[in-house]
Amino acid sequence: MTATTYTVVLLAESLPVGRVLDGVHLDVQRVYRAVAGDVEAGQPEVWTFLEFEVPAAHATDLADRLAELLDPGAWYCDFRSDDEVFVVFSGHTFRYPRGDLDRRGEVERYGRSVGVPEAQLDWPD
Repeated sequence: MTATTYTVVLLAESLPVGRVLDGVHLDVQRVYRAVAGDVEAGQPEVWTFLEFEVPAAHATDLADRLAELLDPGAWYCDFRSDDEVFVVFSGHTFRYPRGDLDRRGEVERYGRSVGVPEAQLDWPD
C-alpha cells in the first residue's frame, strides 16, 4: 500500500439485495468467507469479505457510493491509507487522520448508536 492507495474491506452482506457498487475503480486483492458474524445481534454467521484497493483520487467517490448503498443499521465499511481512515455507515461518512483517538472515539460512539457490537468496532487505525 502506498500513500496514494486506500485498502478496503467490504462485507458483501452489508449490501442489500439488488444494490450494486459500480462506477469506482477497484483493484480486488482477495475474496474469502469466514465465520465472523454475531447472530445475537441479528447478523448472519458467515460473512463474505471483499478486500480491494482504491486509488486516493477515488476514495471520496467510494465513500459517497457506500454511504448510499450500505444496509442501514449495524453495518459499516472502513478503509485507510498510510495517513487517513474512512469509516462509512449508511448515510454517514467519517474521515480522520490515522491516530486521531478523539475522532475515532466519535465514530465508535456512532457505531454503538446504530447497533454495531462492541467487538466489531475494531477497524485498524
